[in-house]
Amino acid sequence: MSDPSESRETPPEHTTDEETPETYDPAQFDRPSVTVDTIIFTVENDDLKILLVERDSWPYEGEWALPGGFIDMDESLDTAAERVLEEKTGVTDVYLEQLYTFGEPDRDPRTRVITVSYFALVNSGEVALGDDQATWHSAYDLPDLAFDHTGIAEYAIKRLRWKLEYTTAAFSFLPETFTLTDLQNVYETVFDQTFDKRNFRKKIHDLDLVEDTGEKKTDVSHRPPKLYRANKEVGEIVEIL
Repeated sequence: MSDPSESRETPPEHTTDEETPETYDPAQFDRPSVTVDTIIFTVENDDLKILLVERDSWPYEGEWALPGGFIDMDESLDTAAERVLEEKTGVTDVYLEQLYTFGEPDRDPRTRVITVSYFALVNSGEVALGDDQATWHSAYDLPDLAFDHTGIAEYAIKRLRWKLEYTTAAFSFLPETFTLTDLQNVYETVFDQTFDKRNFRKKIHDLDLVEDTGEKKTDVSHRPPKLYRANKEVGEIVEIL
């Protein structure tokens, strides 16, 4: 099989055989811009929410978009995504994963822009929004979004559900200690469906996903439920659903 690079067009009067550090001219090749867009999820008030920002400049001024920005020349993609996340939420060291690269030629009216999307899972109680134009929106009732962000958000929701099926990522939405009802609520909210309480709890215990803290929730009017924490001994990859 031939090397794909062998069929690539070579600029006139400049062959790959002649390229040296002294003769190579990067200006002879197109240089598309690169951005990161971060889909920041949380579960709050029995709803899966995504953080959106209202754009204050062209293009799409006044419209909602996913938080993002152009990467700096001296930073990696991951670093850029972490920067955007911290700027918008004030949180660091949370679940953050590269989602997909979107690069349709006409996706941005400014210039040729390729975006690398990430999704982050945060506990809403730890978030301090760092932008007056950033607000939470229901993932199930999003407004029309700028650029191709509606499609990006929809794909992120799909990937999030896949992730919760076979990993312990759901714990990222919860505080350090939680009830089993809190945990089940995360799954029901993300999947937008109801799970049988007895079967769900049996599955969680059978997989040894949580450990009893020996404490109970006190700010309730009914019988106080037990508080649990994630079992750190369990690996990330676990078939839960």
